[in-house]
Amino acid sequence: MERKEIAENLKWDLSGIFPTDEAWDEEYKALEAAMAAFDTSRYQGKLSDKETLKAYFAEIAALSRRGEKLYVYAHMSHDQDVRVAKYTSNVALMMSFFAKLSAKVAFVDPELTALDEETLNAFIADPDFAAQEYRLRRIADGKAHVLSEGEEKILALASDVLGGFRDTFMMLDNANLNLPKAHLNGEEVQMSHGLYGMVLHSDNREEREEWFKKYYAAYIALIDAITQTYYGNVKKDIFYSTARKYGSCMERALDGEDVQPIVYENLISAVHAALPTMHKYISLRAKLLGYEQHMYDIYAPLVEDAEIKLPFDDAYELVIQGLAPLGKDYEKLLREGKQQRWIDVMENDGKRSGAYSTGVYDTHPYVLLNYQQSTNDIFTTAHEMGHAIHTYQSNKTQAYEKADYTIFLAEIASTVNEVLLLKHLYKTTDDKNLKRYLLAYYMDMIRATLFRQTQFAEFEQQAHAKAEAGEPLTKENLCAIYYQLNKDYYGEGIVHDEEISYEWARIPHFYTSFYVYKYATGIISAISIVTRILNEGEAAVKDYFTFLQSGGKTDPVSILKGAGVDLTTSAPFEAAMKEFENTLKEFEELS
Repeated sequence: MERKEIAENLKWDLSGIFPTDEAWDEEYKALEAAMAAFDTSRYQGKLSDKETLKAYFAEIAALSRRGEKLYVYAHMSHDQDVRVAKYTSNVALMMSFFAKLSAKVAFVDPELTALDEETLNAFIADPDFAAQEYRLRRIADGKAHVLSEGEEKILALASDVLGGFRDTFMMLDNANLNLPKAHLNGEEVQMSHGLYGMVLHSDNREEREEWFKKYYAAYIALIDAITQTYYGNVKKDIFYSTARKYGSCMERALDGEDVQPIVYENLISAVHAALPTMHKYISLRAKLLGYEQHMYDIYAPLVEDAEIKLPFDDAYELVIQGLAPLGKDYEKLLREGKQQRWIDVMENDGKRSGAYSTGVYDTHPYVLLNYQQSTNDIFTTAHEMGHAIHTYQSNKTQAYEKADYTIFLAEIASTVNEVLLLKHLYKTTDDKNLKRYLLAYYMDMIRATLFRQTQFAEFEQQAHAKAEAGEPLTKENLCAIYYQLNKDYYGEGIVHDEEISYEWARIPHFYTSFYVYKYATGIISAISIVTRILNEGEAAVKDYFTFLQSGGKTDPVSILKGAGVDLTTSAPFEAAMKEFENTLKEFEELS
C-alpha cells in the first residue's frame, strides 16, 4: 500500500516540528550559520569564569535543541518512506552536524574536570547552574579517574586504534558469515539473521533444527577470528580500566552510567536463587511439547490460536482499558496521543519495519508502528506508548539538560505498560486458551529478558575476570564458560546441543561491555512497580509519575527509589522471581 492511500488520522503529524520540508531547509541553513558563528575561542581556557561558563551552556543548549529538531524530523520523514533520497540526505547532513559540534566542544569536559574542587563545588551549588548541576557533579565525582593532560592525549589517540573491535565483529557477522540456504515453509531460501529469529519461533520443528545447525556452523567456521576480536575488546576494556584507576572493567562500565556494582551483584545472586524455578519451567515446556526438547525448541509456541485480532482503534481502546490503574491523567495523555496524531500506525510501501518511540524536547513524542491485527502488536502499541509518555513527562517537568533519561531506565515504562495490559487481559477473559497464552507469553518474556540477559551478563563477568587475572581468552575456555552457564540456567529439561556453546560468539552487545544486564534490571523494576500500583493504588501511581517526570536529573538508581524500587537491596529482585514462580504455578493449574 502506498502512503498516500492511508487515512490521515492513521499517520503521524510532523507539522508540530516543522510545518513543511521547506521550513526544515530554511532552519538548516540558519543553523549552519549559527554553527559557523559558534566561536569556541570565547570559551576555551576560560570556563573557570562563571559568566563565561553560563554563556557556553546557553549557546550549546540552543544549538543542540535546534539540531535535535532538525534531526528527528529528518529521520522520521526518512522512516515513513526510506526510498526518498532527500530525507536520506537530510539525515546524513544532521549526523555530520552533530559530529562537527562534538569535535568543537571536545575541550569542555577535560577543562571542567581540571578545575579545582572548590570552583567545581561552587558551580554545583550555584542556582544559576541548576540545569547543569548533575552533569557538573558527575564531572567532580570522576576527577579521581582523570589523568594528566599528556596522558589524556595519549588515551584520546589510543581510542581511535582501540575502537574498532565492534566494527570488526559487525563485518564478520554481516559480510563474512556466509550463511547458506535453508528451508522455510518448505521452500529453500537464503538464511538471514532476521529470518533465523522468525524460524525459531515457528511451529515447524524440522526447519528449526535445520536453521539452528546451519546458523551455528557459520559462526563455528569463523570462531578463531571472532575469538580474537572479542579477546581484543576485553583487553581494550582492561587497558582503559587500568589506565583510569578502576578496580575492574565492570566497575568502570557501571560508573559510566552512575550505577553501583551492588546492583549487578544483586541481579546475579537473585537469578541463581531462582534457577530451580527456571528449570521447572523448562521441564514443563518439554512435557507440553511432547518430545525431547533441544535448544532450538526454546522459542516454540506452547499455546496456539490465541490471537486477539482487532482493528487499531479497538486495540487502542483495549490498551487504554488495560492501563486504567495508572489513572485519569495517564488516560488523558493516551487519548491526546491518538487524537493529536503522535502515532504512525499502518505499514506502507517503503516504510521502515518494526516500532519505536522518539521525539525532541520542544515537541510531544512520536511513535512509529507497523500495526497488524495480532496480540503481539497490541502489546507493541502499549509498549511504545509507555516510552512516549515517559518522554512526555520528563520533557514537561525537567530542564532540557536534565530531561533525557539513561538507557538503564529506558525500558521500564514500556514494560510496565505490557505487564499491566497482560494482567488486565488475563483478569477480564474467560477463554482458558487465551489465559494460557498470556501466562506463557509472560513467562517467556521473563525468561528471555531477565534470565537470558543475566546469563549473558554473567558470561561477560566471568570472561573479563579471567582476562583480568592474566589468563588468555581462547575459543575453548570461552565456549566452556558459556556451555556451563547454559547448563546452569536451563537445567536437565533440555538437551544442551554442542552448538549452543558458541552462542556467545554471535552477540553484538558483548562489544559494549556490561550493557545487557540493564534489560534484566528493567523488567525487574517494571514488575515491582506494577505490583505496587495494583496493591497500593493512588500512592504508588503518584510515585510512578515522579519516576516518569524525573528524566535524567540524577543517578538512575536514586530515580528508581522514587518509584519504590531500591535495586541496592534484594527486595525487587526477589519479588520478580516470585512473580515468575507464581505465573508458572498458575499456568500449571490451567494445563
